[in-house]
Amino acid sequence: MLCFTHVPHLPLFSSSSIYLHSSRQFTSFRTRMSSSSASSAIDSALPPSPDSGIVLGCGGVAVDFLATVDSYPKPDDKIRSTSLKVQGGGNAGNALTCAARLGLNARLISKVANDSQGKGILEELESDGVDTSFLVVSKEGNTPFTYIIVDKQTKTRTCIHTPGDPPMVPTDLSESSMLSALDRASIAYFDVRLHETALVIANEASRKKIPILVDAEKKRDGLDDLLQLADYVVCTAKFPQAWTEVSSTPAALVSMLLRLPKLKFVIVTLGEEGCLMIQRASQEASDSEETDIESLLETLKHREDSTATSPTCVSSETTKLKADGIGTLSGRLFLGTAEKIPPQELVDTTGAGDAFIGAVLYAICAGMPPEKMLPLAAQVAACKCRALGARTGLPQRTDPRLVPFLV
Repeated sequence: MLCFTHVPHLPLFSSSSIYLHSSRQFTSFRTRMSSSSASSAIDSALPPSPDSGIVLGCGGVAVDFLATVDSYPKPDDKIRSTSLKVQGGGNAGNALTCAARLGLNARLISKVANDSQGKGILEELESDGVDTSFLVVSKEGNTPFTYIIVDKQTKTRTCIHTPGDPPMVPTDLSESSMLSALDRASIAYFDVRLHETALVIANEASRKKIPILVDAEKKRDGLDDLLQLADYVVCTAKFPQAWTEVSSTPAALVSMLLRLPKLKFVIVTLGEEGCLMIQRASQEASDSEETDIESLLETLKHREDSTATSPTCVSSETTKLKADGIGTLSGRLFLGTAEKIPPQELVDTTGAGDAFIGAVLYAICAGMPPEKMLPLAAQVAACKCRALGARTGLPQRTDPRLVPFLV
């Protein structure tokens, strides 16, 4: 993995203060990897990558400084790290790296500065096959970066983020560049980090009928506007209740779908407990009876295979999902499990949610049903958690661990 403190010589940047990084000729990392005979053999057994698998992402990129410690320090402590890794990060950068390794054509809109960290970010993204042609490079300022403390004892990570400066604004991206980025895109993805620019792009994507996926990590400026345009939402465990002010997660998901009429599905990731998903029915459920969402979830939990170590998924039939005091929605409830990772193999959860989203983007482009999408996304996230950093453990499409989930 690239160390940003030792960046190979790159061409000098333009003297203009802001411009688009034009590097359309880049070598795909996944193409280089597939040259091995083992990868080629696996690849030939897999279904082809989606023909129209172009994903455009707009959001955060950063440099991650990951320090592993035996235990999180107390105030005024002085401790030593047991390992250190410097690599690219940021929600959008991580998710698109994941999507590219799985076989999608990934395009990224973001902003870095003309510093060594910015150059390192561009180089690492390009090595993974991510098209950085639409990234904006500022002559002045600093590239975003994040200090991440990984606690070996509790298996948690603490992030301290420093935003980039100057921040990205809509005028950084010309209309012609935006239209080029959206050209033939199968899906557009937003992590809400660059909300003003993201909203301009999302409105154009919606006008062009390009599906939109929003990463609802937490309440941010501009999030509500993007959610109104979203076809798909993937959110963190605390978000549904925080956004809807509903007391339970299942009921909060029903509330989200009722409040956002364009939304086709919403997924909430729950870490080692897996994930929940509600998919809106294309037509009203034919039966007249309503099913309480809380009771239905308990029924699905009893159908889980508690002995399975690999990710699985159980689902309801299409029915009228009722949340007390909220309303009723025709749809299906899905309960996905996470891989049971042996404690000695669990290294770092940084970027696990981004890995999950990268796999969901692939699954949507590949036309996977939820029963296949959720286990695939959980498996990709589990692979990531076995290595330090958000990208080190992201699997290639030809990784043997993914074969059962792709065929």
